[in-house]
Amino acid sequence: MNLEKEINEITGFKNLELLATQVVEGFISGLHKSPFHGFSAEFAEHKIYNTGESTKHIDWKLYAKTDKLYTKRYEEETNLRCHLVMDNSSSMHYPKVKEFSITSLNKIGFSALAAAAIMNLLKRQRDAVGMSIYSDEYEFYASEKGSERHHQMLLGKLNEAIVRPKESKQTRTYAHLHLIAEKLKRRSLVFLFTDMFQSDLEEKKLFEALQHLKYNKHEVVLFHTYDKEKELKFDFSNRPKRFVDVETGEHVNLYADNIKESYEAAVAGFFNELQLKCGQYGIKYVRADINEGFNKILTTYLVERSKFG
Repeated sequence: MNLEKEINEITGFKNLELLATQVVEGFISGLHKSPFHGFSAEFAEHKIYNTGESTKHIDWKLYAKTDKLYTKRYEEETNLRCHLVMDNSSSMHYPKVKEFSITSLNKIGFSALAAAAIMNLLKRQRDAVGMSIYSDEYEFYASEKGSERHHQMLLGKLNEAIVRPKESKQTRTYAHLHLIAEKLKRRSLVFLFTDMFQSDLEEKKLFEALQHLKYNKHEVVLFHTYDKEKELKFDFSNRPKRFVDVETGEHVNLYADNIKESYEAAVAGFFNELQLKCGQYGIKYVRADINEGFNKILTTYLVERSKFG
């Protein structure tokens, strides 16, 4: 089967918005006290009119009903600005999935649904959200807004990313983070979804780029997305297999059991080093196993939002 035909057979989430809502409602139902309120509308909310302010945005219809003066608070005045960043390189499309659901996810699918769930919470809290998607090129950028039209557009871009895997697309995370840092003019909460597949040199550049974001006063959370069974435990049958680097095309033939112990030790060391470096740079580091659900993602969002002031 050629690549083009295989890509055409891949279908995304049938209803990403509905699945995100289910994820969020399941999460909220597990909380003793929900901090969520409100809903999205054309404008975020009303605020009492103060003498001396411009009368341009007074809601006269609401005045007729209540005999009180209120002004409309638009997207630019929302409580928080959040920018979602998603790695769409070839390695993020592992393992192969043809139809996505909550129980059938690869790294890109998990990241897309997690991002959609965070968007759902932002929408409930009337906050503005933007998005960047990249691989070896900057594929998509949208600034932070809170409108329903914007929300639907971002959902469409997430679904588009997961159904169009690209062959041998390497990660240039550091280059795109510098661009994002330049684009974000107002202080934001930045969530980065990536599997951190890059060379040692690129890793150094990545932390320099993360520092660029921190220098601009953004709060940064790195969701290290991975498949624990395959990529951490190296859980493969002991038959001769060819392991191929989906980003470079390089391969090696081996028996999994021959390197399982040394591989797991090396990867565990890599994960621990990443966590240590993130701590040193003031980056929130979260391990995101695609088989563990979304509670850790959403809990992190709530904790970081509560600190954002």
